[in-house]
Amino acid sequence: NACHALGLKHIRTRPYTPKTNGKAERFIQSALREWAYAQAYPSSDRRADELPIWLHRYNWHRPHGGIKSQPPISRLGLSENNLLRLHI
Repeated sequence: NACHALGLKHIRTRPYTPKTNGKAERFIQSALREWAYAQAYPSSDRRADELPIWLHRYNWHRPHGGIKSQPPISRLGLSENNLLRLHI
């Protein structure tokens, strides 16, 4: 319902596809290590509040080894004149 409301298509990984499943598993591993259990949060709500901040860092600033130490946002091929490219 959430995807439909946002105009998104929900795509699932196919079973027994190591490349795709490996990417999903690696993301979950990073999220657990760098966000969920990186520090002791006073409450689940506080941990949830930190998720968008971590996701932003993960997608915009964190170097990823599989894409030549670039952040995922670099894969969009945005031009220098694109507003998103001005993001800090």
